[in-house]
Amino acid sequence: MAGNSQRKGAMRKTGSKKGMMVGTGGQRRKALKGKGPTPKAEERTSHPAARRARAAKQAADRPSSRGRRDGREVLVGRNPVVEALRAGVPASALYVQQYVDTDDRVREALTLATDQAMPLLEVTRNELDRMSGGAAHQGLLLTVPPYEYLDPEDLLAQAIDTGSAPLIVALDGVTDPRNLGAIVRSAAAFGAHGVLVPERRAAGVTGSAWKTSAGTLAYLPVARAVNLTRALTAYAKAGCTIVGLAAEGDLELTSLPVDLARDPLVIVIGGEGQGLGRLVGETCDHLVSIPMAGRTESLNASVAAGIALYAVAALRSS
Repeated sequence: MAGNSQRKGAMRKTGSKKGMMVGTGGQRRKALKGKGPTPKAEERTSHPAARRARAAKQAADRPSSRGRRDGREVLVGRNPVVEALRAGVPASALYVQQYVDTDDRVREALTLATDQAMPLLEVTRNELDRMSGGAAHQGLLLTVPPYEYLDPEDLLAQAIDTGSAPLIVALDGVTDPRNLGAIVRSAAAFGAHGVLVPERRAAGVTGSAWKTSAGTLAYLPVARAVNLTRALTAYAKAGCTIVGLAAEGDLELTSLPVDLARDPLVIVIGGEGQGLGRLVGETCDHLVSIPMAGRTESLNASVAAGIALYAVAALRSS
């Protein structure tokens, strides 16, 4: 009946309007939903930042030279490799990148390695990247065989066999291998018989230590102790005086008695920032300080070792 708005088919149902409606995204784009905030660059698979992050993670996951399965250490970079070869580091092989741009350092490295009858191996850049753990190798990599440490008892026995009063340098928490190498060099220069290091939380003989020692690691032995405190206690029982360097020492280095310096002696050097550990400090017979002028509160571990060894050597030769 005309005008009857209640008849079936004349009512407009909710949502039945043809065409686009506000807030729906349009019928031509059904179920359109927002994707949320834009992900960070590192989270987008194809973004350059994401690729860089993955590469960095892979490099971090690679074993470092200290953790190589075969125990070898590596030195990378043109200057470090040349310096190591000049110093006579007992390297096992020199790896050279294929098609590397040569300069004076590369030519010198090849000449030194050839003179030492060292194997020369040409490898791809990808292989050098893998061997160096992603470090900047500049086309050169030197492998150094694992160092053979002495037992602490054997180190003392060798010192006694020389016929002179043993002089040993012990390191407590020195973690920088360059400091270890420098201390070995000073120990060799001032007549020490060897260096004692702990097995954990301390630097070992790495390629960097070899380079810094300027080759003295080839003839000055390094011993490694499972427990440094026990090793020092054993040295004390064997007749050695244990002297630790510490800022709060009860004795100044300049006042060190001549008799003490000439007797069997162990000089203990603390870590770069922590100094001597509590147990190691309690094991020492004396804590000796190095007098300093001005506002300087501490010295680098290798510098302190060099000063102490010089003072002892001077007293022994007087």
